[in-house]
Amino acid sequence: MPIGIVTVLLSPLLPTLAARWALNYSQAGTLFTAQFLASTVAVFLSGVVVAQWGFRFAIKIGLALIAASVAGMLMGSRLLGMTCIAGYGAGLGLAVPAANLLVAEVNPGRRSSALNLLNFSWSAGAVACPFLVAAAAARDRVPLLLALVAGFSLLVAAGITAMPSHITEPRVSKAVAGNKAIRDWRQPSFAILAALFFLYVGTENGFGGWVASYSKRLGTISATIAVMTPSFFYASLMLGRCVAPLLLRRLEETRVVQGSLLLSCAGMAALVGSHTLLSVAVSATAAGLGLSVVYPITISLLSRTFGAAASRIGSRMFACANLGGAFVPWAVGASSNRFGTLQAGLAVPLICSALMYVLYLRDWRSAAAQQPG
Repeated sequence: MPIGIVTVLLSPLLPTLAARWALNYSQAGTLFTAQFLASTVAVFLSGVVVAQWGFRFAIKIGLALIAASVAGMLMGSRLLGMTCIAGYGAGLGLAVPAANLLVAEVNPGRRSSALNLLNFSWSAGAVACPFLVAAAAARDRVPLLLALVAGFSLLVAAGITAMPSHITEPRVSKAVAGNKAIRDWRQPSFAILAALFFLYVGTENGFGGWVASYSKRLGTISATIAVMTPSFFYASLMLGRCVAPLLLRRLEETRVVQGSLLLSCAGMAALVGSHTLLSVAVSATAAGLGLSVVYPITISLLSRTFGAAASRIGSRMFACANLGGAFVPWAVGASSNRFGTLQAGLAVPLICSALMYVLYLRDWRSAAAQQPG
């Protein structure tokens, strides 16, 4: 749950930080870039950490870094704040890939369902985050909230430390990873999956990260309510991931994700024309439901397509994902600055969703069968 809170923390805090540090759209977008570029570097490091010390060690170190960075975010200047944003981004880069790959490895018979449940728990934190920020901001207690989130992260890390080590954690041989790296990059499935990781994380953060700012600038929604509008998006992400295991028992996973992406496109297109709280809520909910199954199923496809090699390839895929998180939210801000309205900027995640739909038209079953062992 603390991972979910911290992942989306920048979205409800963005209007506050923009005012505190006098940022325009483009400058505000660089806060996302700082978070996700640092996360990208950490994702590359996570492959080494997992290979040497296991998945759970990477998760614990990531949570500790998150705690230290969140606690210090508002303690000084804009430079210190951006450094802390980068710091908790790095913590997420260590913890999130390790947790996803560990769940995929220990649930080979039901990867998509297990990953949806894991991401459901993170979505619960993402849903709670805007409400927590809004309540804290109304009482001028945002630093206290950040301290509590930091303490929660440390508590979870301590709990993981106390867990029994009966789960065998797969490790990656450095020699094998090095010998096969070039071949991995040349495989068509690698390039398409890398694009999906890039587009998905960019889309989720490009849309969810700017919803609060968009709502605040409508002028028809109060500032406090505007801060909470990302919760419509993240609540529907959570709901979709809760229901997904039931759907996946009856429907093929790529069919589910194709229909979901069409729904996300409809929701994002509708938001551009939204002017009231109700229309924002409906649009954000549709977009969240549509995106909810995409990431877990994409991780499942990674594991299914590459088999034992997924642990080696995973760090590169999650690095692509974080590059998307660094680029797309910045592109939303830059486009908004260029055209003078956030409506123009929010067309960027809509285009990304449409591209994901096109990529998911591929025959993934035959692609998995063609991969070398």
